[in-house]
Amino acid sequence: MKNIKLRLTVMNFLEFAVWGAYLTSMGTYLATHGMATNIGWFYSIQGIVSLFMPALMGIVADRWIPAEKALSLCHALAGMFMIATGTYGLMAGADVAFTTLFTLYTLSVAFFMPTLALSNSVAYTALTQANLDTVKAFPPIRVLGTVGFIVTMWIVDLCGFQATPKQFLVSGALSIVLAIYSLTLPKCPTKGHVENKSLVEALGLEAFALFKQKKMAIFFVFSMLLGMCLQITNGYANPFITSFGAIEEFADTFGVQHANILISISQICEALCILFIPFFLKKFGIKSVMLMAMLAWVLRFGLFGAGDPGMPGVILFVLSCIVYGFAFDFFNISGSLYVDQETEPAQRSSAQGLFMMMTNGLGATIGTLSAQAIVNKLVMAEEVVAQGALAVWDGWKASWYIFAGFALVVTIAFWIFFPKTPVNKNIEVKH
Repeated sequence: MKNIKLRLTVMNFLEFAVWGAYLTSMGTYLATHGMATNIGWFYSIQGIVSLFMPALMGIVADRWIPAEKALSLCHALAGMFMIATGTYGLMAGADVAFTTLFTLYTLSVAFFMPTLALSNSVAYTALTQANLDTVKAFPPIRVLGTVGFIVTMWIVDLCGFQATPKQFLVSGALSIVLAIYSLTLPKCPTKGHVENKSLVEALGLEAFALFKQKKMAIFFVFSMLLGMCLQITNGYANPFITSFGAIEEFADTFGVQHANILISISQICEALCILFIPFFLKKFGIKSVMLMAMLAWVLRFGLFGAGDPGMPGVILFVLSCIVYGFAFDFFNISGSLYVDQETEPAQRSSAQGLFMMMTNGLGATIGTLSAQAIVNKLVMAEEVVAQGALAVWDGWKASWYIFAGFALVVTIAFWIFFPKTPVNKNIEVKH
């Protein structure tokens, strides 16, 4: 158990470095290789597999395979399929086929998504075995995960991989490294024989009974609606910013040349905003904090629509990235806390799973595919492209304003329909 914090920090760094290598730049590669109209499918499939794969691998880790070995196995398979994705992209070049690329990519993310939960399980188990306070010890470890995400974003950007399949090779290689490294982590014992459960119970689907409670039903519906915003900028921010390269006055700007570095401000602010959450929760209460998060999504999209890579327009892009930290973390963490407070102990784990399912699963999938339909109509349509770069820009602006309008409607509805929650001055935030 020597140096356990350092070992877990390396694990978390690599875990999110795998994701950061392609998540924000993949859209640009797809757009430049004839698959601009299918960007949404590549991002929505993450939500689709998240509906069932983490639960299934969690069952495997609980019963038969220790969590650290399950983590290794998943990363080995995810890495091999991601390397296959990148290799196929390089070999096919301009003739890359959507079906083949999408199939290989889907197989990779199907095994990667469970690792987000498995890595947490390994970390919590190892810290507990070392007699460390998980509430105090885990957040610094998790923050280094965000650092890993940012580092690979920058590497892919500075190496010129944003529009190439080499980003998949970077991700796949790191996944293989983590697969090997995971075998060196502390052993996580399985439960062995466990009571027989129905498939519904095993997958945590009994938490859907919470919809019988009006306040929880309202919360989960709004969780899904806000979850629709989560993957939009991951899929479309980079293609949007790089599209300005077709306009002469913006072609040589820093944002166009290094879109990933510009976007990485979002992740930097995400890490910093975690520090402010306890203060805001104690000062204003959960409902107010969640409203702040929703308003931040309005600004996130609206500022993208109003900005450009030049001066002073790029300042609006930077502000959009700054508010992302509030938009993402304030809702996710305060929402998770609300679920923890409003459910019985026996229901909490499944209720948290339902919260993630509604946001990152169902919500993100519906939102990404809806965004794809809007962008395809206003930006990618042949008649728009034929009119030139300025018409495309107008299409992008209209798309971002539609996304902002949707977030504003959700915010107003949440303010009206969600019950007021008391301010808890003694609240303790668990990350």
